[in-house]
Amino acid sequence: MDILHLNEDSYKELMQKQGVAVVDFYATWCPPCKMLAPIMEEIAEEANGYTVAKLDIDQAINIANELGVMSIPTVIIFKDGQEQERLVGFRNKEELLDAINSIAN
Repeated sequence: MDILHLNEDSYKELMQKQGVAVVDFYATWCPPCKMLAPIMEEIAEEANGYTVAKLDIDQAINIANELGVMSIPTVIIFKDGQEQERLVGFRNKEELLDAINSIAN
């Protein structure tokens, strides 16, 4: 499955859906975000039963502010539109998958 690239409207639509969504809050100028990008691509390709998405905080500052995203990258795992876990800073694939699987399964 491909990563969904969200804007403010599509983010709000995603939060209305049932299920698990993994959202990477990033910025194009952020070096750790660039390091995380290929890992998120791999996770999206392997995703089974959950959605993987990215949201550029510079394009969706209101959502970043509403959620209190102060550092990037920040990966938030939602279930049925409710935040379940927040991982701030660069994380390796195993850490991310452990967090996702603990919520998705």
